[in-house]
Amino acid sequence: MVNIMRILLVGGGGREHAIGEALVRAGAELYVVAKHRNPGLARLARGYGLARETDVGKVLAYAEKFGADIAFIGPEAPLERGIADIFEENGIPSVGPSREVAKLETDKAFARAFMERNEIPGRKAFRVFTDVTEMRSWIDDFGKPVVVKPIGLTGGKGVKVVGYQLKDNEEAKAYAEELIRRDGKVLIEERTDGVEFTFQVFSDGRRIIQMPLAQDYPHAYENDEGPITGGMGSYSCSNALLPFVTKEDYEKAFETLKATVEAMRKEGSPYKGILYGQFMLSREGPVLIEYNARFGDPEAINVLPLLKTSLLEIAEGIVDGNLRKAEFESMATVVKYLAPKGYPTNPLKGVKVEVDERAVEETGARLYYASIDENLTLLGSRAIAVLGIAESLEEAERIAESAVLHIRGELFHRRDVGTKESVEKRIELMKELGREFEPNPC
Repeated sequence: MVNIMRILLVGGGGREHAIGEALVRAGAELYVVAKHRNPGLARLARGYGLARETDVGKVLAYAEKFGADIAFIGPEAPLERGIADIFEENGIPSVGPSREVAKLETDKAFARAFMERNEIPGRKAFRVFTDVTEMRSWIDDFGKPVVVKPIGLTGGKGVKVVGYQLKDNEEAKAYAEELIRRDGKVLIEERTDGVEFTFQVFSDGRRIIQMPLAQDYPHAYENDEGPITGGMGSYSCSNALLPFVTKEDYEKAFETLKATVEAMRKEGSPYKGILYGQFMLSREGPVLIEYNARFGDPEAINVLPLLKTSLLEIAEGIVDGNLRKAEFESMATVVKYLAPKGYPTNPLKGVKVEVDERAVEETGARLYYASIDENLTLLGSRAIAVLGIAESLEEAERIAESAVLHIRGELFHRRDVGTKESVEKRIELMKELGREFEPNPC
């Protein structure tokens, strides 16, 4: 008799829909706990519990009720609450780091100090301040544009950069003072100019296996304008690189992630789960902007549908400390998120949308549901992602864009995600910074 592995997936967004799909494809029996019923996950799951993901007691109760063998943690907030530790204490191993290890994402000051202490490559100048006068004086003395970051989780929306969300260092000081008075401390970093990219890896605490690179589009509106969001879309290339990332850049970024996992192991806190490095490719090479202790959203939707290796085997390898391989199809992908009008500052809620799933399927695209309920009512954040997969980026983008036509309602999306023009814009930016390279085909 075949022993079916029961996996409890925590979270109900588009990222989790992609994780759940990959687990079921690998033969897992899926159970879900999330704060709303994601219509895509509801079809895949054998059982579905409704609870806030940060209510670790309720989530644990559901895990025990469903008889979960392994827990797979999707979002970052429950990791901050120590959900992996709670599961471990109750005999349920987790794909997701402990509370202490997750501080790489949940405590930005911890992450910078960790990098400095262990001499992790890709570091940048930083200071943590609790005193307003000292903060203002340091920024004046530093003399270069800075980045102001809240210490804890911000959902991708709390960081402000001089030259973008902030006009100058005077505005930076005012924002930093506001954060000190609210949170008691603030992180100030040097601004790094370049182009961002996402590097995700699986880790069993000792060995790490890389996934294809992806690039996110964080700004709400086309031409990289508007407020920062959780991510309006992303793309990946068939060669697992990006057009502006050389093999040397790739190896340097990979070394940062390898050194991170090794340092965590040496400090007695093995990193077990998904580690995601958000890098800025600067003139000098890749600089780590921040760690994330889980899959990216939307970047998980780029890579998981390409995964040839069983995600269930990978999950077992992570929790057993015996991670072996992760192979991916050599295809390009484009993800485009549809969000409620007004997102992210004043999103529309409680309004229904229409989705012609059959017509979407006929375009060759795939659908991933996120902040939307079983009645297709908008819940206020990014609602639906469409994914195009093809041999070329151009074709993948065409597929994704064609699918959008079959989703109707008070929604908007960025039409420029993954387009040739937007990618060329990023290549030109790198060349303007003085980088000499031959762009990789995508």
